[in-house]
Amino acid sequence: MNLRAAVVGVGFVGKAHIEALRRLGIPIQGVLGSSVTRTEAACRGLGLSRAYTSLEELVGDSSVDVVHVCTPNYLHFLEAQAALQSGKHVMCEKPLAMNTQETGALVELAKEQERVGAVTYNLRYYPLCQEARELVQQGTIGEPRLVLGTYLQDWLFYANDWNWRLEPELGGRMRAIADIGTHWLDLIGWITGRRLKELCADLATVIPVRRRPKGPVETFRRSDDRQTEAVQISTDDYGSVLLHFEGGLRGVLTVSQVSAGRKNRMWFEIDGSEGSLAWNAEQPNELWIGSRKEANRLLIKDPSLMSARAREYAAYPGGHAEGYPDTFVQLFKDFYGYLAAGNLKAKRCFPSFETGHYEVGLCEVVAQSARTRAWVEMPPK
Repeated sequence: MNLRAAVVGVGFVGKAHIEALRRLGIPIQGVLGSSVTRTEAACRGLGLSRAYTSLEELVGDSSVDVVHVCTPNYLHFLEAQAALQSGKHVMCEKPLAMNTQETGALVELAKEQERVGAVTYNLRYYPLCQEARELVQQGTIGEPRLVLGTYLQDWLFYANDWNWRLEPELGGRMRAIADIGTHWLDLIGWITGRRLKELCADLATVIPVRRRPKGPVETFRRSDDRQTEAVQISTDDYGSVLLHFEGGLRGVLTVSQVSAGRKNRMWFEIDGSEGSLAWNAEQPNELWIGSRKEANRLLIKDPSLMSARAREYAAYPGGHAEGYPDTFVQLFKDFYGYLAAGNLKAKRCFPSFETGHYEVGLCEVVAQSARTRAWVEMPPK
């Protein structure tokens, strides 16, 4: 493809980006971590040649075509802005920025610079989520009537579990809805092709006081409760949202980061006039297909049995499982393929900056609804 990348952020998700880029054969010019020590350690551990010492050095590297932003949320705007202003394309982790003022500015800046921005709503790229979209669009389940779903985790179950996402100034005023709920909402909107009209939300901070460690904690790792201090928490551990989509489609979503035993249970069911579909991210290679008039079916991921379009996103034969790391590969394949084609005016088949702007706006509507305890309409496009 002759395109080269640089990655900002060397934590959990930064490493996922690096792995996917390598699988696609996209050269990684270097990385930038939160400190010189952390950056150099990442380079040694990952076998990368260049450890940038600053954002200015990274975006000033003329050999870099695409910057991957994989840092805490509060840094996304400034890092994406700097990359765009330096003539780079951007792949940004979600959320795109902390509010719609920032996301709107990034959308406009990308247009002005004639650069392409994408947001990592990678969960669209599970092969059977691609298949679910094809089945819905082909009318296999008839007219979608209901959508039901959850996104449940337990990594913040204990009061001494800690992560930067708990701090509003780093992660934003919303947490569970913004962090995992937007993945579900993006996925359902994309699968059904229906846009949200209005919603009614309930949010709760289940653990109002947590024990913050006095040293750094990696995402998904427990802190040491011997070196902690009590901190009041204002962000949401839990949320439920009633949803009204275009075309009379109704739905409900529940998210939680305090549900014991649920590691990453993103589940959806779409009930149509002719049948139903259900999928669970903890069992990503199975798609349940429900029927009233015949036996239910369980489609095990197999490219030879999938729709032609969805088949393009299944890299391995039937019986060979594909999971979370593969979603980044498929997303990046779409993104870099688009860039390599050279027509930056063409329709974008991946989650764009416009997608990121919409999802941050959706979170603001959820917050307004929870605060006013009322239905709130989505703003016009």
